Order: sequence, then structure tokens, then C-alpha cells
Amino acid sequence: MLEIKPIINAMLRSKVGAILLLIQIAITTAIVSNAAFIISDRLTYLKQDTGYHEQALFTFNVMTFGRDVNIDQQIELDEAMLRQIPGVIDASLMQTIPLSGSGSASGFGEKPEPEEGKRVRASYMFGDEHALNTLGVKLSEGRNFSDDEIVVHGSDGKQTAPSVVIASKAFTDEMFPEGNGLGKTIYMEDKPVQIIGIVERMAGAWLRDSKPFNVLIIPLVKTDTIQDFVVRTAPGQRAQVMAQIEDKMQALYDKRVVREIEGFDLLKSKYNAKDTLMLRMLVVLIVVLVLVTALGVFGLTLFNISKRTKQIGTRRALGARKSAIIRYFLVENALISVSGLVIGSVAAYLLGQQLMKVFSLPALPLSFIVFTALSVLAMSLLSVLAPAKRAADISPSIATRSI
Repeated sequence: MLEIKPIINAMLRSKVGAILLLIQIAITTAIVSNAAFIISDRLTYLKQDTGYHEQALFTFNVMTFGRDVNIDQQIELDEAMLRQIPGVIDASLMQTIPLSGSGSASGFGEKPEPEEGKRVRASYMFGDEHALNTLGVKLSEGRNFSDDEIVVHGSDGKQTAPSVVIASKAFTDEMFPEGNGLGKTIYMEDKPVQIIGIVERMAGAWLRDSKPFNVLIIPLVKTDTIQDFVVRTAPGQRAQVMAQIEDKMQALYDKRVVREIEGFDLLKSKYNAKDTLMLRMLVVLIVVLVLVTALGVFGLTLFNISKRTKQIGTRRALGARKSAIIRYFLVENALISVSGLVIGSVAAYLLGQQLMKVFSLPALPLSFIVFTALSVLAMSLLSVLAPAKRAADISPSIATRSI
């Protein structure tokens, strides 16, 4: 019924084209499977919840060059002014801006150095009692910093160490798997700090970090000539608040430069620019490979039809129906495609293993190979359909004249 044997014999008589198409389908399956998986993995990464309402947050940098001002007092005036701008929910001076790709990290241990003990890596940022509300993150356990717990490293040169810290749940879950991290003491080098609050979710400076949600907020304010402020606004108010920042800061004190006024969503976008570019390149690669393979199937089928015009006409003259001619070419293509898909699926698995070793990617799920193989098979059959219909329309009389 499917005329498998005659089809195989025909392919063996013209096997170069079939082998080239088989290789093309195998390569397409192997590369597209892994490219699609990488795209899926990166999309999940790009869309992950950072814990922040990024469209309501922005940051800006201030570089003070004037020498006739007390930086400590000026920062307090700046913060008070920012919080009074209509549309602003809260504002705070912070060292290390989340999602910026620039910050600090350290290992925090259950015992002071140099004693041996469990240590967990986390990024950390400095902020005051306004930091939580400014970032818009919620405490799931514990409390916020009190005013007397904020340590200021200012112009007086005092370097007192903070005694408390607020941690992310990801950090406390890793540090204390029993789930009792609140109230526990951890050590930054040999300095003890007590965890007084736990935030459900907040990202640090590096989203590509192996542990991007291991974050600590330390109640420390460093006053310097270069400062970073974070501001949270009401929904839809950020743009108009950002437009006022430079003028209002200069009105308070004009011997300074206000720069890099950027929303958190823009910070995240700039940090992830390489991932976005890679996604676009992989999409282009997939489209090109699929198009080239489809054209290969289309071209090979047309070539076979031109070579078999006499054969097709003879079959039509002997009573072969158009559907039989179409089925013949579909089966021929399916045999080549399935062989290529089997080889390509094995190659996709092996390629996935290598990518996992070299680039530390997750293992390629079988579902991506199966989905790609079925998609390539469907594309291949669709590509052969039009030429097959053209073959079925060959007139028996034309074939007879060619005998």
C-alpha cells in the first residue's frame, strides 16, 4: 500500500540527494533542540520575579565637588526633600543598587573566622530604616531596623560595626535549613550580627549570580562625596518624579552633579543586554536552519519529480490516482526525515551534554528533543506537499508523448 520497497529502490538509485537531506535534518534537529532549550531557559531567567516593583523604582548618583558643605547633614536634607516630592513613597541613600551588576558579596558563617564552620555566600547592601520601604519588599518574619541600630560611617571617622541584619528567605533557608533563621547570629568574618528580619524575596546586584536571592541588608550608612539614592514612587508617577530630581537636588545645593537617573527596569535591561542579544541570535539561527531545511526538502522533491516525470506519467496512464502520487512522495520524504530525526535526536542529546559541561547549562529535557523532532517532521511533510501535488497534476498524455 505504501510502496516502501519501490521507494527505497528509487532512493538508492539517487542516494546523494537523500543523504544530504538526511544530514541536513539531523543537524537541524540537534541544533534547534538545544537552541530552543537555551531560549526557554533564558526567558525563564529574564522573566523571573526579582522581588521589586521595577517600574516604580529608580536610582540616581550624586557627585559632590563643593567643599563648603557638611556631607552628613546634606544627605539628611536630600532624603527629607525627596520624601516630600508628590508621588514619592519613600527614598533612601543606599550603597549597592539591586539589579545593577555592581555590588559586594561575602561568605557569612555560623562561626567567627578563623573557626571552621558552615559558610553561605550572599550579596549585601547598606541601608537605613527606610531601605525596606523604599525597595518595596515585605518582611515575612521579624522586624525592621530601629533608628538606634543604624550605624553611620561619616565625616567623624567612626567605624562602629552593625550588630543586626535583615536577610532574604533564600539566605536563611540555606544557612538554617530547619527554618529557624530569625534571631540567629551569623558572622561576617569575625563580627557577629543577629538576623532580626527575613524578607520573602529580594534580588541582589547580580541576577546571573549562582545565588542571586541570597541577600543581606546591613544597617550602615556611609556618607561620602559620591552617593547613590533609591526612590520608590506611586504607580504611574515615576517619570514625572524622575524629571524633577536634578532641579530639586541642585536647588538644595548646587556644587554637585546629579547623573545616571535610571529606572530599575532599565538597570535590569542593561545588565541582561547580553542575554537578550543571545536570545535574538538564537531565534535567527532557528529560523534560518528551519528555512534552509524546508528549502532543501522542497528542492529535492522538485528534483526527483523532474527526474521521474516519465515514471509518474506512466503510472498516471496506468490508472494511478493523484492521491497515490502525492502519497508516494510523502512516504519517501517521511523515510528520509525519520532517519535524519533519529540521528539528530542522538546528536541533540550528546550536544546537550557537552553544553551542560562547558557552559553549566541544565540538562536538555527529552521533551525539547521530541517536540523539535515532531516539528521538523511536520515542516518536512508540509514542504513536500506542494511539489507532490504538482507531480500529481502531470498529465498522462504528456508522459505518453515523452515515451
